[in-house]
Amino acid sequence: MLLPKLFTTIRGYSRESFTHDLFAGITVGVVALPLAMAFAIASGVTPERGIFTAIVAGFLISFLGGSRVQIGGPTGAFVIIVSGIVAQYGYDGLVYCMILAGGFLIALGLFRMGGLIKFIPFPVTTGFTSGIAVIIFSTQIKDLLGLRMDHVPAEFVPKWIEYARHLDALNASAAAVGIGTI
Repeated sequence: MLLPKLFTTIRGYSRESFTHDLFAGITVGVVALPLAMAFAIASGVTPERGIFTAIVAGFLISFLGGSRVQIGGPTGAFVIIVSGIVAQYGYDGLVYCMILAGGFLIALGLFRMGGLIKFIPFPVTTGFTSGIAVIIFSTQIKDLLGLRMDHVPAEFVPKWIEYARHLDALNASAAAVGIGTI
């Protein structure tokens, strides 16, 4: 049986290791918590849900993980999936989906099926990641250009149509700062 890395490294743990881990944890927290809040807001839930997710997922991944240097938590790729579920089924539907997904992950782990990932072709992984990047980019256009819009559709094409319709509400200062930053 696989023993989580925490249990194998705790034997030789020292004060120096603790100091390094403390500063690494602070660094990760400073980056991860605001990012988790942004993911939550982009997903259509409240910011504290992102913080809860980052803390719980980070703890479980660290506690049960197979690496001393593993970092885990919410990812941008799930923004699209989560926002679609929240839009159609609400927060309760999201909770049910996450419990079901967690159950699938546990079952796959118990049946030692993690090795099946090697059968997913690289172009599928690359395409999925690129597609998610384009979708995440498209969710940020409203803020990048400072567009004053009450509602932004979740779907890709209607979102860009709405952006085009609201170009007259462009905030030049926000657009200059955003584009200058890029």
